[in-house]
Amino acid sequence: MANACTFCGGTIVDGVCEDCGKPAKAATLITANMGGMEHVASVQQAAQQQDTLTTNRTGKSTRFTVHYPTRGTGTNATKTTRRRADVSTHTSTRRNALGGGLISLPDLPSLDPLTLLMATPEVPAHKRHCGKCDVQVNRSKGFCPNCGTPYDFEPHLKQGDVVAGKYEVKGPIAFGGLGWIYLGFDTVLSRYVVLKGLLNANDEASAAAAVAERRYLAAVKHPKIVGIYDFVNEGAEGFIVMEYVGGQTVHSLRKQRGPLPVAEAIAYILGILPAFSYLHAQGLVYCDFKPDNVMIEGGDVKLIDMGAVRKIGDPNGDIYATVGFCAPEADNDPTAVSDLYTLGRALALLIMDFKYASTYEHALPSPDECVVLAENESLYRFLLRATHVDPDERFQSADEMAEQLFGVLREIVALQSGPRPADSKVFTGDGLIDATVDQLVSTPLPLDLPSLRVNLEDRAATEVIRILSLMDPVQQEREFRALVAQYRERAVEPKLRLAELLIRNDRLAGDARASDILSTLDSLDAADPFDWRPSWFRAIWFLTSNEASKALPLFERCYFEMPGELAPRLGMGIAAEMAGEVEQALPYYERVGRVDPSYVSAHAGAARCHAKAGRLGDAIAALEQVPDTHALRSQAQMAIGELVLAHPALVDDPLLQRAEAAVNAALSNGGSAHQIAARLLSFAASHLKNLTWPASTPFLGGNFDENALRINAEGRFRHAARHASSREERCFLVSEANSIRPVTLF
Repeated sequence: MANACTFCGGTIVDGVCEDCGKPAKAATLITANMGGMEHVASVQQAAQQQDTLTTNRTGKSTRFTVHYPTRGTGTNATKTTRRRADVSTHTSTRRNALGGGLISLPDLPSLDPLTLLMATPEVPAHKRHCGKCDVQVNRSKGFCPNCGTPYDFEPHLKQGDVVAGKYEVKGPIAFGGLGWIYLGFDTVLSRYVVLKGLLNANDEASAAAAVAERRYLAAVKHPKIVGIYDFVNEGAEGFIVMEYVGGQTVHSLRKQRGPLPVAEAIAYILGILPAFSYLHAQGLVYCDFKPDNVMIEGGDVKLIDMGAVRKIGDPNGDIYATVGFCAPEADNDPTAVSDLYTLGRALALLIMDFKYASTYEHALPSPDECVVLAENESLYRFLLRATHVDPDERFQSADEMAEQLFGVLREIVALQSGPRPADSKVFTGDGLIDATVDQLVSTPLPLDLPSLRVNLEDRAATEVIRILSLMDPVQQEREFRALVAQYRERAVEPKLRLAELLIRNDRLAGDARASDILSTLDSLDAADPFDWRPSWFRAIWFLTSNEASKALPLFERCYFEMPGELAPRLGMGIAAEMAGEVEQALPYYERVGRVDPSYVSAHAGAARCHAKAGRLGDAIAALEQVPDTHALRSQAQMAIGELVLAHPALVDDPLLQRAEAAVNAALSNGGSAHQIAARLLSFAASHLKNLTWPASTPFLGGNFDENALRINAEGRFRHAARHASSREERCFLVSEANSIRPVTLF
């Protein structure tokens, strides 16, 4: 009889509730996993029962709302299939180390192989099923009472047996769907090995799967996939001799510790993705991935248990899958995309307790139901895309998935331990590299949003890069139009770059500019509704047209597709701010700035949002985050002074001190800094009764009394006048100097 979970009443399987994912309370678990088949010795034996309930996924939360992207450009839009390789996102060598070098993972003790041997090598009753009709049988050996097919669940090898003249059997260590797994010792090479045998010679499906496994694995060679050493026979039974991996499975780690820290869980999935990239490139699909199949050893992870591997598109052979992990379509035609679905499901199970095999079989809890999702919006969006019920909405390659998951990990680590800037393979960096003080504190600059990097796999990539290097926008427009005519539908980049050029240069295309931009983007959407890049430029166009409410869902679509990128969040922040939703914009600005402080657009946006909400101290703090080495550091310091001057009712002594320090540091920048310093001195002189200042501490280089403040301000105004850009500005500054000058007898 199955044991009930003490938390939710669900069924305990292998020591873990299959509904909520929490470990069973009662027993001490000793776990051994070899070749992917895990043996659990416990006081209570768990029954295996999988419910099949499907609920609708929800994307709503009190903290944020996730909208799924819509496809097509009109009412006549038709269903299409996502194209592959829309954007080049090859994996990077920076992730060779587990966790991409961003985190340190706990050391796991190595296991003595002999401790993995089963004390009583017996298949549990609930796992004994007829290989032909699937009826449960009671004995370990005999004939099926339903169809008469013979079966045998007893191990055929015992301790001391020697297979193929050199593999000494130590004993069974695990049992799985294709048979017994034995620990062996290679007496020639003096190393432990694993022998994986066939469950039942009369079971045609198991026999076929074993043969298929041999055929596929002979050519599989990858450092993150368990090695295959040999194929041998002992009597009528065949064995695959595999590498012994003496670590611990991620599944057993999850059982021991409960939900893992998010960064650690991501590191394990990120570490195994190169193995899937390799398999898919070989035309193979893994099919039945779950945390049981990842072994942690020597500071790295390795994919084990290749029993369910099959060729992509192969119409023959059984399909092995696990409820709660497998994609909805995998029962009929498992693909690389359905493999990636299992990785997303495995990651979800590693970080949270939820009824993954029943209530949420093909769904995720909402952020309202799970704190870890509420605290990590990018991770939630990543999981939503990875486990989408529609294969076309998921990540389309392991490399693409890895690139975005690395970005999510980078954000999580940055929020915990400090900034983690890195170049994006999809977007350029922050476009705000030159701005006036007024531009920083007054309004967003949508044209300074990052651009898209040229997709080098595009047919016209070389020509596009050449045209982008031209200095004359008129010539660029002419050549891009020629390139569009040349390639028509065979290349995307020429149309994308033409639309971007027209958006960023309002003097081009004349009166027809708007229709030209939109028609170009419409043609791209019609050609491929799954390509999100036209949405990026369409959103920027709406921002420049003061239609921020239309831009926001387009940026959100980009965020859905690229959850590990900073640029979509910056776009969402700007769109929300321009739509008047400053509290909605603020978290996007702050996340971007904390991950990569070089995004001055994010710091300036956060400062504006805080200031509009009356939080002057937080606004100053946002601008203080601009790095010392950034070209806009001085402008950010002067912007702090501008914020204080713009909100006199909010200024107190500490805020004035921070403004004085910032402006004082910027004085070496020239005339504009002296003008702000003069205005700050004038402010201090006029509010002297309400302010205190340490007597021995200079205020912008002078004493803190009314006469000294006025004289200092006069000098600053006159200094600024000498650097004025026009006669009118010079006259104004001289007039200000005369006005603030204290009354004297000379």
